[in-house]
Amino acid sequence: MQIQSGRYKGKKLQRSTTGSIRPCSSRVKKSLFDILSVRMDLVGIRVLDLFAGFGSLGYEALSRGAEMVCFVDSSFQSLKSVRETASELGVASKVRIVKKDVVRFVKTEKMAYDLVFCDPPYNWKDYKVLIREIFDHGLVTENGVLLIEHSNRHSFEDESRYAFHKDYGMTRVSFFS
Repeated sequence: MQIQSGRYKGKKLQRSTTGSIRPCSSRVKKSLFDILSVRMDLVGIRVLDLFAGFGSLGYEALSRGAEMVCFVDSSFQSLKSVRETASELGVASKVRIVKKDVVRFVKTEKMAYDLVFCDPPYNWKDYKVLIREIFDHGLVTENGVLLIEHSNRHSFEDESRYAFHKDYGMTRVSFFS
């Protein structure tokens, strides 16, 4: 797993040996950033990476010019890997690492972000509530974007902030604005 483009292109992300983390595939990540690059300027934005895992999406955004990234996960092992990557890249001052349950974080966070990545486990029970909570608590700026990675069994076209989705085999990424 490595950064695909930008300042840190080719740098490998630290990973723990835990098998419970499902990182975003390289194909999906490339496509997401291709889509984002025509919709927004990543330079100078604030990014939130919920269910961060090893931080693949957040570090890709940082490499492409994001000002800062907040990584949130409840796994100590995941966040240890995120912290090691920040150290190796020399970007610790641009990274905020929060070990907290994502739902609790969403309800207490005061900062708004221009880009929010959310990649819960595919068996997550209440995607729609999570999406509404993210917007209701002001985590997405007025012109910001929320991306949810999930199984293609779910559809959020009836959600008020839904914009579109893109399918990658069994994976679907839904965009909200």
